Amino acid sequence: MCLCETKFLSIYFQVVIWRAVASIAWSVLLLPVTTAVFVLLSRFSLFHPIQWISDCTSLLTASSTIFSLVVLCGIMSLFVFPLVVPSIPCSRMALLGTVLHPRQCVHSLVYCTMGMLVMWCASVTIGGRYSTLGTPCRQSESGEVVTCLNEYHLFLLLAGAFMGYSHSFLGVVQNMYYVSFQPIQQYKYPRFKGCLPMVVKCSVIQALYSARNFAALYFFFGYVPKTWISSTLNLQIDSSLQPLDSLTGLLDFSLLYHLSISGAFLYLTWYLTVLLFRIYVTEAYSFPVQSTFTEDAEQCLPKVLAEKNTLFLALQDLALLSQHSLSRRLEVFNLSQPGGHPHNWNAISGECLCLLSELTQRLVAHQDAVASNGRVKSQSASSDTRSASSSSSGTEDIAETPRLSVPVLTAPFTPDVDSPFSSPAIRRLVGQQDPHSPWSGTVQSPHIMRRGPKLWSASTGEKCPVRLLGEKGSSRFSVIPLHGLETSVNSCSCHTLNCSAQVKSFLAKRVLIMYLFNKLPEASSQALFADSQAHIWALQGLSHLVAASFSEDQFGVVQTTLPNILSCLVVLLEAVDRHFKLPHASSKPVRTLCSMGDSTYKTLRFALRAALKTAIYKITTTFGEHLNAVNISTEHRKRLQQFLEFKE
Repeated sequence: MCLCETKFLSIYFQVVIWRAVASIAWSVLLLPVTTAVFVLLSRFSLFHPIQWISDCTSLLTASSTIFSLVVLCGIMSLFVFPLVVPSIPCSRMALLGTVLHPRQCVHSLVYCTMGMLVMWCASVTIGGRYSTLGTPCRQSESGEVVTCLNEYHLFLLLAGAFMGYSHSFLGVVQNMYYVSFQPIQQYKYPRFKGCLPMVVKCSVIQALYSARNFAALYFFFGYVPKTWISSTLNLQIDSSLQPLDSLTGLLDFSLLYHLSISGAFLYLTWYLTVLLFRIYVTEAYSFPVQSTFTEDAEQCLPKVLAEKNTLFLALQDLALLSQHSLSRRLEVFNLSQPGGHPHNWNAISGECLCLLSELTQRLVAHQDAVASNGRVKSQSASSDTRSASSSSSGTEDIAETPRLSVPVLTAPFTPDVDSPFSSPAIRRLVGQQDPHSPWSGTVQSPHIMRRGPKLWSASTGEKCPVRLLGEKGSSRFSVIPLHGLETSVNSCSCHTLNCSAQVKSFLAKRVLIMYLFNKLPEASSQALFADSQAHIWALQGLSHLVAASFSEDQFGVVQTTLPNILSCLVVLLEAVDRHFKLPHASSKPVRTLCSMGDSTYKTLRFALRAALKTAIYKITTTFGEHLNAVNISTEHRKRLQQFLEFKE
């Protein structure tokens, strides 16, 4: 590992890892408080308040409660760190694949185990009939005292496993592990105090939902784990008690009450850890713009912007310094000594422009894919795209459509076999045609001509006729390379293509298959803007720095890159405007009533469009008519004129 990677790793540990450790430490410190509340609720007695308080006091100082707290502290240390970029499946099949992924299965298994441990601690704390898994009982026939299965304890343990899996499953479906940065910075304590009622409400509601679902599940399938555990542990089943997998057994108010408060305690401990992690990890961190010593240069803002692990914190710091710190802005505009080069500004603006250009390319590629509707572009369109990309310096080809290595002729083609200029290869490929075939002679109908590209898939391999399921007869196509080489058609590959086409046509007619593989509304649009918080900060930082340079840039370092910045913003705005004309791109998402899942990623595309227009307005209102002297294209100048006249 090189020295620069070690520096970046040390920054990551100093900023992110230590904040995660601090959030877990605070979660552990809050465990006695939440446990005390749980004990008070579990031993609640309205008609005997004095005995209730004394029992709770003795229970809180008991050795079993202290041991349960130690176990809960160990469970808190296994908390999984959330992500700053949400995972958005674009179809129900993709969501199913995410849920059934081996990594997610291991994650669910871990949370099932953690849920059982938390419920075990809760049952031990409640005591009474929930304390142990085995309880002494007397058989009715012989009167002998044996150890029987305590179904109440087993019921709570299985409920903990079910709630643990529900938490893991909802973490994927609702993106509960996604961490969003607040637009307005707050101190940790006011933010925690403001979010605490919402966390308590979500914990209670989720516990009630989980208790209802688990009771229904146990009613139908409760005999399976009960029989298996009793036979495995050699425990008898007490026939004198009402089984809990029956309607009368589940209609026990005390059981449902303890199940609900135990579930609320479980969710509250986990949700508090999620909340504290979000508060700590999204707190603003101030990176130095430049350093006096060379060994500390890797920890400065221009270098940290290029690191993936600290990119969001660096861009957040850039957006804040561009608006609220005059001294740090002057450091950005300063020249290096010796040499007099604007290294700070070049590095910062370069990283921001790369981010915005990457988003523009992503949007254009998505628009091309939607416009083609899954069909391969024609050869002329591909050549036009390649020529346009080659003429622009420093840009890469963003089209994701397949490229043909050699030019081929894919339209229906019937060459003159009797012509003296036709090669033997053409005669062997075409052969004798049926005069009654629709391709015999000259094709006149434009509808028939448009069918050609749909029946072919673009590849550089060998071509063969494809016959779809349900078609009558077969249509012969001649695919002839223009370079004149002889090509033999492989019958095995032709059969494979025919079979795959028939399978696709068969599956496309099945409702369940279409339901699983159809794209979810807004999912592709949300996935495109999943990491747009970084682009929003890049827009804010660039626009405020450019606006501040009008009066603060003594050396004119911003003027050298101002044409590139304006062109990049205008091109991105055009791409965003075209994207919002697509279906479902401008529809507002439905807001959930109560959920710990952060749904702000669903509206990031609207926030990005607003931030982009605000950034352009910030620059145009500051420079005004001076922008006419900037060397940009005529189309971009016309678009900026709309902002100068406040018509956007």
